Amino acid sequence: MKNITVLGSTGSVGRNTMDVISRFPDRFKVIGLAAKNNIRLLESQIKTFRPEFAAVFDETAGEELRQRNLPVEILTGDKGLIEIATLGHADMVVSAIVGSAGLMPTLAAVRAGKDIALASKESLVMAGSIVMAEALKKKVKVVPVDSEHSAIYQCIEGREKSEIRRIILTASGGPFLKKSLSELKSVTPDAALKHPNWAMGSKITIDSATLMNKGLEVIEAHWLFGLPAEKIKVLLHPQSIVHSMVEFIDGSIMAQMSVPDMKGPISYALSYPRRFEDVLPYLDLSKVGELTFEEPDAGRFPSLVLTYSALKTGGTMPSVLNAANEVAVEAFLKGEVPFMEITNIVKDTMSQHKVSEGRTIEDIIEASNWAKEKAAGLTKSLGTGVNR
Repeated sequence: MKNITVLGSTGSVGRNTMDVISRFPDRFKVIGLAAKNNIRLLESQIKTFRPEFAAVFDETAGEELRQRNLPVEILTGDKGLIEIATLGHADMVVSAIVGSAGLMPTLAAVRAGKDIALASKESLVMAGSIVMAEALKKKVKVVPVDSEHSAIYQCIEGREKSEIRRIILTASGGPFLKKSLSELKSVTPDAALKHPNWAMGSKITIDSATLMNKGLEVIEAHWLFGLPAEKIKVLLHPQSIVHSMVEFIDGSIMAQMSVPDMKGPISYALSYPRRFEDVLPYLDLSKVGELTFEEPDAGRFPSLVLTYSALKTGGTMPSVLNAANEVAVEAFLKGEVPFMEITNIVKDTMSQHKVSEGRTIEDIIEASNWAKEKAAGLTKSLGTGVNR
């Protein structure tokens, strides 16, 4: 029996995680749950899985949940998230909090010696050197949950890094892959949220449409697998069947394939190094038809250029990239800025940042806060019609 804590249990990955866990009640016991403010769903999860502790980031929502007299201790705020992330008898922490908010709980879990099922890529984007150094020090396993990194993890298991020529991350291209640049200028949030293959949260879905999500995954892959930017390639694969590939020095390529469903990589992370039966529908390649791959157009997807630049610059720049994108995506979802301005806001914020080495977590957080403020100012200027 493995004791599990789930950070972000009410989000897309969190809900899928709870679904996987519910199928194997003899393998897992949920001891802690954490959410931002969706106390309606969290209450249902508490009643179903009966954890010992639950945390709600939003203090007001947490106090409301306390009034419902549930058979669990309710914690709140940043402190509550950290307490949930570091429960002494947890064997694994599923880190599924979206955005920069997931960094500190994830780092706390690593420092507490907990194995991590990592879905919060921003933790490595912002502070990859710090998080992975702590994981090495504490002998913690960091098992990726993103489908692309899970695929790479499965393909390189037991192989020497010297055998790897490069890794290839696949991207669906989102809902606007075939739209012209002129058409992209007028796309709406509702249209951008209609991903053709994956059911994800709103922020990640918009990131998929701009390909920022794939750029963030490039940075995540750098830290997970210890490979330089030039050994991490991105290919568009609209069918989302090949989740990623590894090219070896002898010219061979290994790929991991399955139907596009997050329960696959979640199950693998929870059960590693074993596999569970019948997690996903079996893939019938005879019915899939054509599988296609193409190079992403930098003109259509400038976010990829920005993420590779941030990775090569290093220091606090990836944290700035991530923070500016969070602000810009939120502004787009609220209808405050056009779709095409998301990457422009990120680019402008990065261009004004004075990079530091980012050796401490305080440096990383300071840079992130600076970027959020700067990006918010840019979105406000756009919203009031100020010329760029």
